[in-house]
Amino acid sequence: MKDWLNAYAHKIEEGETGEKFRLFYRLLSRKNEQINLTRIAGERECYIKHFLDSVAGEKYFPPNASVAEVGSGGGFPSVPLMLLRPDLKFTLIESVGKKCAFLEEVIRELDLPARVINARAEEAARDRDLRENFDACCARAVARMNTLCEYCLPLVRVGGVFVAYKGRAEEELTEAKNALSVLGGRVAHVQCYALPEGEGERTLIVAEKKSRTPALYPRGHGKERSKPL
Repeated sequence: MKDWLNAYAHKIEEGETGEKFRLFYRLLSRKNEQINLTRIAGERECYIKHFLDSVAGEKYFPPNASVAEVGSGGGFPSVPLMLLRPDLKFTLIESVGKKCAFLEEVIRELDLPARVINARAEEAARDRDLRENFDACCARAVARMNTLCEYCLPLVRVGGVFVAYKGRAEEELTEAKNALSVLGGRVAHVQCYALPEGEGERTLIVAEKKSRTPALYPRGHGKERSKPL
């Protein structure tokens, strides 16, 4: 394992932080028997594929940042990031009510600095209280990069960042060039890494918000997916 990943592995397994990660795993495992939060059932696999992968991007989030997460699902990367970085304050945007209820339970049990909004990403991005109101936005396993840009960049203030957690992403980066340009962003960092124990290759794509997103976007009515920019 690379040194930087190894350092994160120790942080999520040891001391008080490790205890909180173990509690999160218990909450996740219990609820996963009732609703589909993740296909990953084993503890070791969950620690590597979900917990370690989530915290791998923490250095790209500014200190004390207000962060929007699009498509929170089971709470990745938001919950591991908050456990490791209690200075981050999250707004979790999730369209499925049962998943929102689980996220609210996790926030209560772990005493996390977060709130949950039950809404579709394109609806949230048009809310005047949310649009261009965050220092950062992140998403993991939600959509292809060109679609994801239209969901996420409208939520980020000028000067903020959008952090996309992807698998192998060379093709998606090429596809997303026009979307980034139209929506006011540009790629600042691309970090590729391999998870330990052969659990897969990952890419972190960090886009800076350079200018305001035109009022037309996101377009809604499913166009972000059916006709990506």
